[in-house]
Amino acid sequence: MQLLKEKIEQEGKVLSEKVLKVDTFLNHQIDPKLMVEIGKEFARLFREEKITKVVTIESSGIAPAVMTALKLEVPVVFARKHQSLTLTENLYRSKVYSFTKQVSSEIAVSGDFVTADDHVLLIDDFLANGQAMLGLMDIVEQAGATIGGVGIVIEKGFQDGGAVIRDKGVRVESLAIIDNMSPNHITFQ
Repeated sequence: MQLLKEKIEQEGKVLSEKVLKVDTFLNHQIDPKLMVEIGKEFARLFREEKITKVVTIESSGIAPAVMTALKLEVPVVFARKHQSLTLTENLYRSKVYSFTKQVSSEIAVSGDFVTADDHVLLIDDFLANGQAMLGLMDIVEQAGATIGGVGIVIEKGFQDGGAVIRDKGVRVESLAIIDNMSPNHITFQ
């Protein structure tokens, strides 16, 4: 997606060979016009999959997931990372490790919102090592739902997450795949 690549080049900050900061438009501050375009593109890519739910993980996956679900006309469910007094029963849970935060978290989704009848599109902001996506896939599998695909805003193609997910036979569509990055240059596939 050319618009996204341009935004990454103009506003992304490479903090290390594996860390890209995009908080001006995706991870802290959100560019709503860009999110609308991202939602349109994911909806176009997965329209034939007959998706019934879009599932993501809090918090940076929510904006692209909402825009995608809006275009697909289906609900969004997000996996919670933090315990809640209102989210205690009938839960599907999985452990995920965040490379950028250097912590493991338990994520949870209510069984009321993802069921065996669902055909799910998983959306996330980044795909690097694949841990968050594997956790979401585990939750969907626990629910007995099927995975219609994975939509990633930015994939770090030089890390193994994309290969890990694709090797499981899951369709992955990434809007921008970075091959290499240094403080002065980002190379896309």
